[in-house]
Amino acid sequence: MAGVRDVKSKTELDEVVNGGKPVVLHFWASWCDASKQMDQIFSHLATDYPQALFYRVEAEEQPEISDAYTVAAVPFFAFCKDGKTVDKLEGANPSGLAEKVAKLAGPAAIEKPQVNVEKLSGTEDASGGVNKVLKSRLEKLINSNLVFLFMKGSPEEPKCKFSRKVTEILKEEGISFGSFDILTDDEVREGLKVYSNWPTYPQLYFKGELLGGCDIVVSMKESGELQDLVEESNMSDSKEDSGLDAQLMSRLKELINSSPVMVFMKGLHDEPKCGFSGKLVAILKEENVPFKSFDILSDEAVRQGLKVFSKWPSYPQLYIKGELIGGSDIVLEMQKTGELKSLLEEKGIVEAKVETLEDRLKHLVSSSPAMLFMKGTPDAPKCGFSSKVVNALREEEVEFGSFDILSDEEVRQGLKSFSNWPTYPQLYYKGELIGGCDIVLEMHNSGELKETLSE
Repeated sequence: MAGVRDVKSKTELDEVVNGGKPVVLHFWASWCDASKQMDQIFSHLATDYPQALFYRVEAEEQPEISDAYTVAAVPFFAFCKDGKTVDKLEGANPSGLAEKVAKLAGPAAIEKPQVNVEKLSGTEDASGGVNKVLKSRLEKLINSNLVFLFMKGSPEEPKCKFSRKVTEILKEEGISFGSFDILTDDEVREGLKVYSNWPTYPQLYFKGELLGGCDIVVSMKESGELQDLVEESNMSDSKEDSGLDAQLMSRLKELINSSPVMVFMKGLHDEPKCGFSGKLVAILKEENVPFKSFDILSDEAVRQGLKVFSKWPSYPQLYIKGELIGGSDIVLEMQKTGELKSLLEEKGIVEAKVETLEDRLKHLVSSSPAMLFMKGTPDAPKCGFSSKVVNALREEEVEFGSFDILSDEEVRQGLKSFSNWPTYPQLYYKGELIGGCDIVLEMHNSGELKETLSE
């Protein structure tokens, strides 16, 4: 990849970080699909920002480097300047990565297309999303073909190497597709970035859903998933007319309903054979969910038949009370939003737990290594003491979470008793109270603050 280099050792990386140029690090893993997805964005940004250095670190192969940058999951990005880590980003967030790179490296060294400002002035609504008219237009384009590609140029004359690569793959696989040249319409070009939360092109859609860009398509071709999707699209809407024989259909139904929570995965629950299966199992264990699993690698008839039965082309697949919930990414998102816990309680899989105020406060004070309870927000403090503490933390370049106690009277009053500290702000580190404004400022002035919050 142009502009991106792989890190071979910590010594090499230390030299690069201390070399004077801005450095962006991508910690990735070969088994992680999200890493591959973000790698395409990383490659594009490396081309757009030649004034910065872009390095990849294989997280599991370089544990010393991963530990030094406190990498807990991939994809993970670290942004370094003047020998220091000035920012971090965890997870697959294309727009967030683009914003942080721009902030670190300055203006992109690429020619910007001449954009019709009057035309684009109505692209976004007041909330930052795509306006209704443009959204309707984009959705019509996306759904105009089963497989649809937004690209630079046309399939016959691609105007960038990434668009050319994707069209070549689709043609090799015998996949018919529609396309749109984003160079011909700035409104579509800029609006689709917001709509899809994906800042680069090409973008490939299947049945109205974004698959990703060039690197994702290459990966899906190599794994066979791309052809699986096309085969899946040709399946009958009726499971009974899917071509599965009655005996296999009966067996699949029996397996799905053999446990209230059933996982079809690669490998066994105590020995997963792919990262996605491992991720799903880890989530269920974190939530203390009893479940059974089936190793689809042990039975090809079940492996292929369940794709047809469920109309879901990949594994793992999670079922709750006989209903398909989805794969690891969907379950992870449900866990983050609390939807998974609610569903499990609703289905009677786990007992609903009433959270006490003390439980809530314990969770809040531990929700970030450094946690500040203040009046207002860091960007808009509503008292002088809170403002002083925020400034001290920022001067020390300490990352911290915050909670506005003016927004919740129960927390405001309860935390006073919980901490035995009657005023605000209150700063916590790893769940332990550090103190209020006077203590934080004293530690800041003596040099203790950064040292204490780095332990």
